[in-house]
Amino acid sequence: MTIAHTQQLRLAVVSDAAPARNGVGAYYLDLVTHLRRHIHQVEIFSPTIEADGRWQAGMVLPLPGDSTQKMCMPNPISLQRSLRQLNPHVVIVPTPGCYGLMGAFIAQSMNIPVVAGFHTSFEHLTDLYWQGSIMGKVARRYFEQSNKYLFSKSSEVLANSREMVELAERIGAESVKLVGTPIPAEFVDTPVVPHSGELKRCLFAGRLAAEKNVASVLLAAKRHRDIQFTVAGDGPMRKEVEAYCDELDNLHYVGWLSRAQLRQQMDANDALLLPSYFESFGTIALEAMARQRIAIVSTGCGISQWQNLSGAMSLISEQQTLTQVLSQLKQVPSDALQAQAAKALSVASEVHEWSISDWLQLLGALSNQPLRQVA
Repeated sequence: MTIAHTQQLRLAVVSDAAPARNGVGAYYLDLVTHLRRHIHQVEIFSPTIEADGRWQAGMVLPLPGDSTQKMCMPNPISLQRSLRQLNPHVVIVPTPGCYGLMGAFIAQSMNIPVVAGFHTSFEHLTDLYWQGSIMGKVARRYFEQSNKYLFSKSSEVLANSREMVELAERIGAESVKLVGTPIPAEFVDTPVVPHSGELKRCLFAGRLAAEKNVASVLLAAKRHRDIQFTVAGDGPMRKEVEAYCDELDNLHYVGWLSRAQLRQQMDANDALLLPSYFESFGTIALEAMARQRIAIVSTGCGISQWQNLSGAMSLISEQQTLTQVLSQLKQVPSDALQAQAAKALSVASEVHEWSISDWLQLLGALSNQPLRQVA
């Protein structure tokens, strides 16, 4: 059964994250794609990135220390005009930057319910990059105050891991709900390539930055020369990755990938590596599971807190390294690897379907519009 709205529900997402550029951008792009099948109109208001790599927004400033990311500000008059024209029943604000803060302010002035998405642990980020420094204290204070403002304007705060729910409550959110994560249509609608039962090709895809623990992937490639490693993405560690590729014939860098290209890379590999020090969730692991691939995930990722999902993945504990987990998996019989991959696909599909249904129920309640079941 599929849930559908009986009324002409309109939804706006106002986000500082460019669609598909990072985890938050990808989450709402995927969510919107699926929601468009069930409700009247959904629009994303955010910075965009042109085919030539140029960022489009009201104002675009470089982000210190990372040329692949930008600080963007919307044109307030244009954003207000667009929101008034759409006249949404609900506004989702998933980021505490200029877009998110302005979106919440405009929505409140229009008496529209606001939902705050809480997806990034800025506590972890500031501790990792600026621990103990004045910059770290300033950044942490800014994010805490920005999130408090968003929470105060929101009818509901949503997070996709238990840890993020607890953090939102500590910051001051009065009502926090745990939500699931949708899987891209590209990954759901394309037929799956069955798992080979081998562990000969591994993929890392994501931002090439310290919090992703990219160094552990490079070390694993050096230790397991019989496994082919592919690294996809961009970020401040790109030159380091390229230098390792020059030294190791089993390590390959393919740059930033579109969603279709990423799905193709997953299908061409046996396992997805997500050894991050922390992730609020770790959507890419869910995507790999939906492609019937082995997801090797650190316990610092929020997805590992979902029991039904964690039972179908290979976890890197705090006492282990990625290199050690790969050594263990190489000893697993072929049929056992295929069984794990099949289980991963099953539970990922269940979580995806529940996530979309749950979002629709929430939006229906906030907009005071009834829902009906359709075949």
